[in-house]
Amino acid sequence: MSREVTARRKVAGYGAALLLAAVMLLPFAWMLSTALMEEFEVFQYPPPLLPAEPQWRNFPNALTQLPFARFFLNSGILALAMVVGQTFTGALGGYAFARFRFAGRGRVFAAYLGALMIPGIVLLIPRFLLIDALGGVDTIAGLVSTEVVSVWGIFMMRQFFLSLPRETEDAARIDGASEWTIFWRIALPLARPALATLALFAFIDAWKSFLWPLVVTQSMEMRTVEVGIASFHGLYYANWPYQMAAAVSALVPVLIAFLASQRFFTRGIQLAGIR
Repeated sequence: MSREVTARRKVAGYGAALLLAAVMLLPFAWMLSTALMEEFEVFQYPPPLLPAEPQWRNFPNALTQLPFARFFLNSGILALAMVVGQTFTGALGGYAFARFRFAGRGRVFAAYLGALMIPGIVLLIPRFLLIDALGGVDTIAGLVSTEVVSVWGIFMMRQFFLSLPRETEDAARIDGASEWTIFWRIALPLARPALATLALFAFIDAWKSFLWPLVVTQSMEMRTVEVGIASFHGLYYANWPYQMAAAVSALVPVLIAFLASQRFFTRGIQLAGIR
């Protein structure tokens, strides 16, 4: 293959990557531009790409129209519970499926994988009826209790633990280490990249969760950010800059979480065999 053909393929590859990046970033750029416009500027035809004069006050004005501080706190509690719960249960379940041999292991794991095929909307009403029967509607406990276990997280951690060599664990067993010691002091430290990846996915899933918080919470004080923005849309139907300003503000924690865990994210995806 000549160098000219190789160079052309590289240029085509970079061009395709830039095009995909532009397609991904365009909605966010449009959202930020709209957040900085005047209330009626967004209705001009043709629609302007950039605000004539950036309206930075849209951000504090939008975030004080509703109790967004409470919304962010509720979303933070939900995200913390999901990150801690899903990483802990994912590590325990994944290690058990990867290392322990017990009767029916293959069938139980197949049932777990089958659960991934069930749409979340199908389980919404049974989950609500269960939480309602336990008196958890419109409470923090009801909001987070059904979100602390992730079938996908268990599957991802199982794939990661299968990729680890067994020699170190066998050497620890010969030295008399218990199974819990092997898991806690040997396997779990090696799983940090996969745990960071699972934690990031759990955080993003919690932060953008809308349907379950909408169903299980009723009072304004228990709403999360996503549900709060939807409520904001009902109160200020025509004020798109305020709504976009609230949406841009909701993206900041996700961006910070991604930048903080970026070093482990790609490594964890590669080691877990999820491509």
